[in-house]
Amino acid sequence: MPERNEIESCDHHSDHEFREEFSTRLLKEGSPTLVKRPRLQSYPKRDSSHLRAIYGELDGLPAKVRHYVEENARLCKPDTIHICDGSERENELITYMLQKDNILRRLPKYDNCWLARTDPADVARVERLTYITTELQRDTMPTPKYGAKSQLGNWMAPEDMDNELNMRFPDCMKGRTMFVIPFSMGPVGSPLSKIGIQLTDSAYVVASMRVMTRMGQNVLQSLGEKDFVKALHSVGKPLPLTSPLHNNWPCNPKNTIIAHMPEKNEICSYGSGYGGNSLLGKKCFALRIGSILARNERWFAEHMLILGIENLDTGVKKYVAAAFPSACGKTNLAMMKPTLPNYKVTCVGDDIAWMRFDSQGRLRAINPEAGFFGVAPGTSYKTNPHAMDTIKKNTIFTNVAETSDGGYFWEGLEDEMEPGVKIRSWLGDEDWKKEESDRPAAHPNSRFCTPASQCPIMDPAWEDPEGVPIDAIIFGGRRPEGVPLVYESFNWQHGVFLGAAMRSESTAAAEHKAKQIMNDPFAMRPFFGYNFGDYLSHWLSFGKQSEELQLPKIFHVNWFRKDSNGKFLWPGFGENCRVLDWVLQRCNGEDVFVDTPIGRLPKYDSLNLQGLDKPVDLDALFHLPREFWENEVNAVYKYFDEQVNEDLPKEIMAELKALEARVGAL
Repeated sequence: MPERNEIESCDHHSDHEFREEFSTRLLKEGSPTLVKRPRLQSYPKRDSSHLRAIYGELDGLPAKVRHYVEENARLCKPDTIHICDGSERENELITYMLQKDNILRRLPKYDNCWLARTDPADVARVERLTYITTELQRDTMPTPKYGAKSQLGNWMAPEDMDNELNMRFPDCMKGRTMFVIPFSMGPVGSPLSKIGIQLTDSAYVVASMRVMTRMGQNVLQSLGEKDFVKALHSVGKPLPLTSPLHNNWPCNPKNTIIAHMPEKNEICSYGSGYGGNSLLGKKCFALRIGSILARNERWFAEHMLILGIENLDTGVKKYVAAAFPSACGKTNLAMMKPTLPNYKVTCVGDDIAWMRFDSQGRLRAINPEAGFFGVAPGTSYKTNPHAMDTIKKNTIFTNVAETSDGGYFWEGLEDEMEPGVKIRSWLGDEDWKKEESDRPAAHPNSRFCTPASQCPIMDPAWEDPEGVPIDAIIFGGRRPEGVPLVYESFNWQHGVFLGAAMRSESTAAAEHKAKQIMNDPFAMRPFFGYNFGDYLSHWLSFGKQSEELQLPKIFHVNWFRKDSNGKFLWPGFGENCRVLDWVLQRCNGEDVFVDTPIGRLPKYDSLNLQGLDKPVDLDALFHLPREFWENEVNAVYKYFDEQVNEDLPKEIMAELKALEARVGAL
């Protein structure tokens, strides 16, 4: 790593020295509310003389929250405590701290936009170090057959996890500030929302959680004395430092661990500052712990975007939820700019959906997040103009490249660069040029963290506490061959099978090194909070209530099929509205399908192709090669047999056998 990416000295000041300096300046400007804020409620005082809250008051916390804070402050030994209120003034202070520590630098070309560069060893989710802890291993994941390693979760016994955490967390926040982040997943007060309290020693996490969740004082008021999800996080770098940092980014990759303890409703994350590992409201709470809560309370916590699509000719609007693996186009679809003039798309969420059947039997969904944590490379005005407009202000960029005129750059923006502008890569390479470098300007998993409210096509009901009604569920992934552009399941049970059998080409969103076709059921492979077989049974159980419930139709899509020359057969992006148009026709009950061995494909003339810039080869897009599908059946058999084993519901095996018989007739 070049010397310029390392700090000159390991002797960092404690956080509170910077904070008190800034607080003093603001006090002189007449802002006494920065250090003290009114108590939320009156609670019995405890002896907290050993703890020092320099922002907010411990006495103002609900009793359960205060106990959780005090317990972990004694464990982690922070110098000071900061109770987050979510205010603009607080955010100014946090940003100041991050600038002083050279973790954030301003991108002056835009309004309130910032750039962070992480340690190159801390750039993605660490799936291999992410665990679920339960008394019985089978509660967490199926027992693989033939001694194979499970691909459906990592389990650790409670006593072993206690030992691992006890080797890490004691004294881990010395010299640092413990931030107390009260946050709501979903609109505050919604019956579909849940509340968490995250403790962290990372100001970067505070700034990001303020974007990604509803954070602050009103969350504590809504919580009162109810239970909450506990989330403890540390970068694992107490002060003073004993070794230099890369890019001024504190982390401890050699000791990283992310632990979920559902029986305690608790998450503990140590060693990583990267978003997927440190923003504990995201995958950890919203999916892993969330899926367990959903099973217990009979709803769904899913890795799905939510969009609204309206036919302007008829005035009919429907909502769709779609599950794709990370970096497979969820954000682009959620913010799609339709090329068909009679359609309008609105965004509810781009990554996670919490869905529950209401008293009328309609499936309703909320986006539990308040921001977008999107993959930057590939995002451009050509692929996602709404995302580009969203990130022009109030955005934190991580591991993207920087331009000499104070802007950002990543792969995909080459045609949008102004002449003469130089690029500094995320690794610090000055005057980076694609033709002269063997590594990309931006990390393939570089991100933007931006408020959802800034998206120009956010749905008017995106924060409706009752959620939006879901008419269709779509599964999909990156399949370069064999899988058609779109097809519909025969029924709910067959649709659950389609989700269970999902396979997709791996991406840079996790630490996979090479492209390979991986099983990624429901796009939830890294995010299941409990046994996948039980998860399937949970989904199937709703099909048994089909007379009481208005079950959404289920579809599968593949934007990524290629021809023999490796070129994409489908133009994608805004043209995907043509596929959604067909999906809506089917939701309306129109007879625009033909039955095939794998599901219901569009009739030849039912896909609207008018106005396409270039003709598409429908025969190639929808061709079902017998050999491919025989191999696909065998691969799914092998996966179910080895990975799910005895926990596979009999209904799913029946669907696979039925598919095998139908494929034999191709």
